[in-house]
This record gives sequence, C-alpha cells and structure tokens, in this order.
Amino acid sequence: MEEERTAALVARELRALGIETTEGVGRFGVVGTLRGKRPGQGAIGLRADMDALALTETTGLPYASANVGRMHACGHDGHTTMLLGAARVLAENPDFAGTVHFIFQPAEEGRGGAKAMLADGLFERFPCDAVYGLHNMPGMPLGHFAMRKGAFMAASGRWEVTFRGAGGHGGNSPHMSNDLAVVQAFFIQSLQTIVSRNAPPLESIVVSVGHINAGQRAALNVLPSELLIGGTMRAFNKPMQELLERRIRELADIAAATQGATAETSLSWGTVPLVNHGRETDVMAEAARFTGDEASLDLDAVPVTGGEDFSFMLDAKPGAMVFLGNGTAPDGSVHALHTPRYDFNDAAMPHGIAFWVGIVGQELG
Repeated sequence: MEEERTAALVARELRALGIETTEGVGRFGVVGTLRGKRPGQGAIGLRADMDALALTETTGLPYASANVGRMHACGHDGHTTMLLGAARVLAENPDFAGTVHFIFQPAEEGRGGAKAMLADGLFERFPCDAVYGLHNMPGMPLGHFAMRKGAFMAASGRWEVTFRGAGGHGGNSPHMSNDLAVVQAFFIQSLQTIVSRNAPPLESIVVSVGHINAGQRAALNVLPSELLIGGTMRAFNKPMQELLERRIRELADIAAATQGATAETSLSWGTVPLVNHGRETDVMAEAARFTGDEASLDLDAVPVTGGEDFSFMLDAKPGAMVFLGNGTAPDGSVHALHTPRYDFNDAAMPHGIAFWVGIVGQELG
C-alpha cells in the first residue's frame, strides 16, 4: 500500500493506449477495461501485482533498486510490464468478442491488496466470468509454463506466542523464576510434532519459527519475565489450517505450564489456499500451447507452500494461476524469489505477453 507512483505510471500507460482506466480501486489498484471490436457479452480479468518487498538489493546491477529497504525481489515489476505489454497488443488489435479487465493489484506481499480491491467492489464494478493470474518462477526453464488443477499454493499464516512469568536472577535464584528459556525450548521441539504426528502422512503442512525475542544482551544473568516467539504456518485446506491453529495454541499452553508460566497466542491467515478451477486451468493450458509447444508445458506441477493473495480472487470467481519459467542467471546460477540477489529475467516478457494474449483468444476469440 505504498505504490502511489507505480499505480500512476500504470494508469498513464493504459490511458496512452486508449484504454478506459479506473484508479484508486482498493486504494492503489488500477483497472483498465478494453472492449473487443466484435460483439460479445463475455468478460475476463487478467491480474498482475505491482508491489515490492522490504529488502535491500545486492545484485550490483546498473538498474538495481535505488531505495534502501525496497526491492522487486519477487518480479512483480515484470508481471506489471507483461500485462501492460498484452494491453498494448490487444489495444492495437482488439479482434475479440467481449471485455478484458486488466487488473493491477497493490500490496500482494502480506498487506491485503486483493482483499482491499474485492472490498472496494472489484468484481461488482468490473464483472468477470473468470480471472487469471501469472507468477514468474526462477530456475524453471525460460518460457515454460507450470500449472495444476486443484490446490496449487498454500494458505499462508503467521502466529505469535507471548510467554510470561516471574523473571529472576539466573545465577543466584533461578529456582524462584519461571524459566521462559526452558518454555520456548520445549515449545519449539513440540511444534514439529504437528507435522510429524498430528497431520495425516499424505497432507502437507509447514510450521516454522522465524523470530524469538527476550531479555537483554547487557544482562545475561537475568531470566526474562516475557518472551515473544513467532513464525509462519502453511496448509492446503481448511481442516489442516484448523489443525495448525488448535495445536499451536495447545502446545503453547502446555509449554508454559511446564514452568508455571502463561501463554498468549495470536494467529492470522494472510492468504487462503489457492485452488485452480478445472475449466480455467484447461484454458491456461491452451494459451500456454499458443506460446510454445507441449514439451514446455507441465500440467501436473508440484504444489508449492508459498502463499499468494490472488487466492482471494479465486475464492470469489472461477479462475487459475500459472507459473512462467524465468530461467537462470547468465552464469547458470539461480537466485530465488524473496532474496536480495533475485533478478527478473526480461527474456521472459515476450512469453508472458503472448500467454495473456492467448488467454483472451481462448476465452473471447
């Protein structure tokens, strides 16, 4: 929700193409509407995300981010460019029947951009029969496409537990305190039993610790009276989401009880499971064939536990998400998404543009 200049740039480019443009959808969302020159009532949405990440880029490239703590480490700048490229191709030759809505979304990275656009009446104001999304994937061969029907990406959540007890002197009277270091050690070990012993063997869930904070480095002989621990959780369906919530709370309470302490737990889900609809996945497959050949198409891609708030749009409308291969660096190395050395491969852009045009051809051709 900081994409003020980016949203303005997108709106300016769309208007320059003669595309009807609406700004401020869900604060910084932009929607371009293009009607085909042939009669038709169908309407689809093509969505790209615009936001960056709170990372400092270390690629050393001449076009690296000039803003410390702000980096396009997930390729959303590439996504935006590809959708603008498709908008240009289609605006120059709108030989289709119906309406295309180009949806440019802010705040995908955990700040609720999709939900904000939906709450602002996205699909009421811009009716769509189906909605489609695309994400680049470094390491996957350049120009290849990967998809699957059903659950494709996980629900992504965060959890925090605050343990509280009587602090004390760690050298002179540890027996008079509630040792929260012991509590968190027991808790962390217990957390992994959710995956190994509570989830069915064929279900995929993840629970990880990403933050621990307690005490003062300048007072190493003091047992803290409060300890904060937090992390991430992932699941592909509602029952597993509920299992994670229930067991994290239970294990936090049990861990606290081992030392006579207390636990306060908070959990929230930033995304829901991303589930590709069957018909729309078939449409994506045909659009991918339009750009290449069968050898560059994976119709049974392995689900990933990354989260994606396009899932909320797929909850509201039929649709699907596809991964586009972003290749490797010139030296053959792969720098993953969300890392300081990631670089979107510009050579992927023609493939993405052609794919979007292919979607329109399949749905409204």
